[in-house]
Amino acid sequence: MSMLKVNHLTKSFGGLTAVDSLSFELKEGEILGLIGPNGAGKTTVFNCLSGFSPPDLGEVLFKGQAVTGMKPHAICQMGLARTFQIVKPFLTISVLDNVMIGALIGERSISAAEKKSMEILHMAGLGSMANTEAQGLPLPMRKRLELAKCLATDPLVLLLDEVMAGLNATEVDEMISLIRQVNSKGVSILMIEHVMRGVMALSQSVIVINYGRKIAEGPPEQVVKDQGVIEAYLGKEFLDAQG
Repeated sequence: MSMLKVNHLTKSFGGLTAVDSLSFELKEGEILGLIGPNGAGKTTVFNCLSGFSPPDLGEVLFKGQAVTGMKPHAICQMGLARTFQIVKPFLTISVLDNVMIGALIGERSISAAEKKSMEILHMAGLGSMANTEAQGLPLPMRKRLELAKCLATDPLVLLLDEVMAGLNATEVDEMISLIRQVNSKGVSILMIEHVMRGVMALSQSVIVINYGRKIAEGPPEQVVKDQGVIEAYLGKEFLDAQG
């Protein structure tokens, strides 16, 4: 079953085409990677999918229903949620309250939202920090909080924007494990990521874009050997490091 289908998505800013007739499909239960150089248009794709920036041309279908041009809150209520590359928690309220804001999208009572939020915090490794003000969290924990806020909305599709950026090797492994756990609960995932260790470990398929246009698509082990991808993004050093 197709969870997300994108047909000829196009978005320009002035004379710059940030996304150029991009088409792809995210299947139910899949983890799909979206990679490419800085400035390739990846976050613009997310902005178009989640309603933050309407595309100029093209169509976005969520479970077969057109969501192109809908407001972000309406798309979120349908079951499509996203994280942001630069995490911005509500700094002066608790970690728990941050997640409850997401939970109250679907829950009708404060007690139900609190119960759900605590369950998510425990899964995300933040249970002991529930009453801590969000401004007291280091970056790795803020990344987990960003993910927890999304999960509280009960997403069917989750858009992850560089959730491993800035993490050390151990923290990357922990995030990989957490994302696998989320995916095992039936959440389909489209992720932008520069940490290739995470891309290779998680993605069933990868799309590579450059200057807003798709230049490769396929299994990660195949895509990383594509000459165009090596030249545009990975560099020969990546292949040498893979042995």
